[in-house]
Amino acid sequence: MTTGLFTASRLPEALEYLQTEGYVVLEHLLAESQLVALREQVAAVLEAESNDPPDPGPASSALADDDLRAYFIEHYSVSPAELERMLRFIRRTRSQQLDTPWPVPVGEVNKTFLHLPTRFDQDRSQRIWNLLGKAVQSCALVEQETVLQIVRSVLGADSLLSDCSATSIGPQTGGGAWHVDVPVGQLPEPLPEMPLTLQNAWMLDDFTAENGATRVVPGSHRSRRKPPWSGAELADEVILEAPAGSVAIWLSNTWHRSGPNRTDRPRRAVLGYYCRSWIKPFHDFRQAIPPETAAQFSATLRYLIGYSATSLVRGV
Repeated sequence: MTTGLFTASRLPEALEYLQTEGYVVLEHLLAESQLVALREQVAAVLEAESNDPPDPGPASSALADDDLRAYFIEHYSVSPAELERMLRFIRRTRSQQLDTPWPVPVGEVNKTFLHLPTRFDQDRSQRIWNLLGKAVQSCALVEQETVLQIVRSVLGADSLLSDCSATSIGPQTGGGAWHVDVPVGQLPEPLPEMPLTLQNAWMLDDFTAENGATRVVPGSHRSRRKPPWSGAELADEVILEAPAGSVAIWLSNTWHRSGPNRTDRPRRAVLGYYCRSWIKPFHDFRQAIPPETAAQFSATLRYLIGYSATSLVRGV
């Protein structure tokens, strides 16, 4: 049985539980009509990008990518086609950045600077990057009142949106590895006591033990350690089972992973990722979303994606 289940009416208790245990689940936060509309939009983007995945086309760079190829093969279950597509994105970005090399090995590069797979589990699972620019229904989730209250209680009133994406964990897939989130995963131990970022997963489908519901280790954020990169079952793990329309929230330093999907259907979610105002966001929304589109957003959402909240050009 999943512990840590609350309703929005019990917000103070939910917040206390999150801070103590490192995670919480708020049930039935989305109205059925909102859930249906969101599910339809995300499904349409998943299908479109499955049939015609984003691709920068031919790209060249003066820098070698053998180390990148080896890194992704070791750490991500990607198909040869996905690996090559991802390397094309990296080559294009490197060229745009004047082929400036990283001063550290690829395994130590800040993940914010690195393109990551859209397809994984050998193309059976899928991710949508830049969801706010592709599915307008997702915008309401980012500034949903109850979740934003929790975010600001944990990360400060001036916290930002670091990323917003959607995932579809494919049928008959083995699940992910235990990890903590960027940037905590790249910090030395002992990890900071205070959370730097916070993640949530809006459930578009029921989350169950069988279909890949997120696993967490309660209280692991207090250990100030990182988990081993492994998908092995842990004795004290908790499976975050809840009905579609609910949202799971966890601290960035809580050990977590996606579970194995043993069913014949995908398990889908929208992920909202928030950070303290002085942490570099994972996604550059201001480059990804046209200003004319952002102008239609609320002031709250514009701030969250970086308007009046990015470094300035000074002296010119």
